[in-house]
Amino acid sequence: MRPRRPEKIIQNIRINIFVNHFKTVSKTGMGKSETGKRGEDLALAWLSERGFRLLDRNWRSRHKEIDLVMESEERLHIIEVKTLTAPIVTQPFEKVDARKRMNLAAAARCYISQKRVTSEVQFDLVSVILPDAEIEYVPEAFFPIWNR
Repeated sequence: MRPRRPEKIIQNIRINIFVNHFKTVSKTGMGKSETGKRGEDLALAWLSERGFRLLDRNWRSRHKEIDLVMESEERLHIIEVKTLTAPIVTQPFEKVDARKRMNLAAAARCYISQKRVTSEVQFDLVSVILPDAEIEYVPEAFFPIWNR
């Protein structure tokens, strides 16, 4: 096998960097984290207008995260925000699979324990579609199975 020339290796590295850059940039020109933050900002504003009070944002327990922890008059809301950019094939809430629900429930268990929550807890989902900021709120999106 013939050794590769250094300029060919450099050219391949440049192509990979170029391709990888465009894989993470959405149709709005924002990266994944910027798109997610924008969606969370919109969801937070939308929920706040409807009387929810923010307790925590992007709360972490090891590698698990809760996007928004909010409070209403009756209960504590653990809220997952999913943001996609139009045109879309699937709805954002379809991206919350069993593994994500399990991780969210595990993070919620840690939150409840650390903060000594005594009120009822509800798991909600906010779906945001950019660039028009279409927001759909799904209260009680799922009911976790609490492992002992």
